[in-house]
Amino acid sequence: MSTTAIPVSHPQLPAGFRSMARLPDFVVLMKPRVMALAVFTAIVGLAIAPGHLDPLPAAIAILGIAVGAGAAGALNMWYDADIDAVMARTAWRPIPRGRISRAEALVFGLILAGGAVTTLALAANIQAAALLAFAIFFYIAVYTAWLKRSTPQNIVIGGAAGALPPVIGWAAATGEIGLESLILFLIIFLWTPPHFWALSLNRSDDYCRAGVPMLPVVAGRAATTRQILIYSALLTPISILPWATGFAGIIYGVTAAMGGAMFVVLALRLRRASDADRRPAYRLFAFSIVYLFALFAALLVGNGSDRRATVPAATVHGVGSLQGEPVARSIRAALGSISLSREV
Repeated sequence: MSTTAIPVSHPQLPAGFRSMARLPDFVVLMKPRVMALAVFTAIVGLAIAPGHLDPLPAAIAILGIAVGAGAAGALNMWYDADIDAVMARTAWRPIPRGRISRAEALVFGLILAGGAVTTLALAANIQAAALLAFAIFFYIAVYTAWLKRSTPQNIVIGGAAGALPPVIGWAAATGEIGLESLILFLIIFLWTPPHFWALSLNRSDDYCRAGVPMLPVVAGRAATTRQILIYSALLTPISILPWATGFAGIIYGVTAAMGGAMFVVLALRLRRASDADRRPAYRLFAFSIVYLFALFAALLVGNGSDRRATVPAATVHGVGSLQGEPVARSIRAALGSISLSREV
């Protein structure tokens, strides 16, 4: 007896089964890899802030930030469905493949955005929720809908949205924007151009075909590698500021100095490489991800060690401590909520 596989969208299948079969597509719509890195930086901002948030509200706040990041990803794919369809890097996404309609993606993204902002307001405070709403708006309206298709500086200005998560986390714990959180914002802001341009160097044909004026398409490889080197050189001293200003310890300082030096070395190698050699750009792109994760992990570990050594576990500035096992449980819960999915 021969059997024929029935597509998950086939009308003979129960509606509930078809919906469950499409669940992975909705997860992909949220850009889980991008979401995970953004949420991790938000966790660090929340954990090192001199405020207090009980474990359960902290975990809910982190989950709200994660959902907000996912909403931005879904709305980005909704708007960019036309160019995603003609780029090899993105043609596999759910909307170009016809797995999810643009209308479904729009509704899904808006529901996630509204739920995330409301959740963060209830779990933390209005200030953090307003920052999350602004980050989503800026990423979709300013970067995706305007800058991405109109200027080669799109990723520079638009990178502000991706640099906001640690500020949101800090605001969730304190109800305000501290100088320390702005330094973390500046680190990610300067990290974004060399990170993304290193990727786009090897994808310039894709962007050219889609009509996106990414810097390698408009200015060429030489100008792009020069800009990558400039931003890498600016990033190194800025990344040391948390240690220099005293809110990060020696663990962070060593990590920032060594990582920054390696970043510049890889940028120099890329600058000197031939146009046909794609490996230096890929190495810089891959290292940039590890670099940012290591930098914020060192900030978290070093800050926790310093506070345990100098501050009683019960208090920080007269209010409850955000450090120690309660926060560790919150972080594990939040990371667990995003580690089950990955962007292929």
